[in-house]
Amino acid sequence: MSTELITEGGDPASAGTTAATRTPLRTVVFDLDGVLVDSFGVMREAFALAYREVVGDGEPPFEEYSTHLGRYFPDIMNMMGLPLEMEEPFVRESYRLAHRVRLFDGVTEMLEALNARGIRFAIATGKSGPRARSLLEGLGVLPLFEHVIGSDEVEHPKPAPDIVLRALELLGADKEGAVMIGDAVTDLASARAAGVEAVAALWGESDPEPLLDAAPDAAMESPADFLAWCLEAAT
Repeated sequence: MSTELITEGGDPASAGTTAATRTPLRTVVFDLDGVLVDSFGVMREAFALAYREVVGDGEPPFEEYSTHLGRYFPDIMNMMGLPLEMEEPFVRESYRLAHRVRLFDGVTEMLEALNARGIRFAIATGKSGPRARSLLEGLGVLPLFEHVIGSDEVEHPKPAPDIVLRALELLGADKEGAVMIGDAVTDLASARAAGVEAVAALWGESDPEPLLDAAPDAAMESPADFLAWCLEAAT
């Protein structure tokens, strides 16, 4: 596939393989939070409640936590030096507040259009598999996905390639003709380690600067932009 960068107000600019020699896009591996669902507010509240319940007083360091998004929650706790006991209340509150999570505008239409084009897709998320599937079921879109893989369902979570490779394995897909899209540098690292193209989603609340500094193969401003890029890359 061609290597393209789409930024706000810009046009796709080819920086790599020509259309005549690229492998057509056949497979997309999606991150979940910040790409398909707007869960940042719920995540912030669940983290704050878990912090106060386990750690106690003081300002919950959510800004630091948010720099590690894309990773498995226990891994983030270890990196931040916070108690692993925070996981239980964080998960509990995430389930309790799940009704407030919404799909980003254009996500359902994007998924339906990809499916109609014959492009196959799965989710590889930093969440646990059961929590991710429960959330998607509540949003009414779980049947759109062939597979939803959580970080607890692979040996090494992101930024290791395991979860992306597992998605490709379950889909019966090759690395050639596959991309992963995520809203965290961790997602891009996982994609590259797996040998697939790495696409940055810029429409959530993640800081775009670190994503762009990581030099993704493409950066998209909206689900509609990503859909258009995929449809072009599939030809």
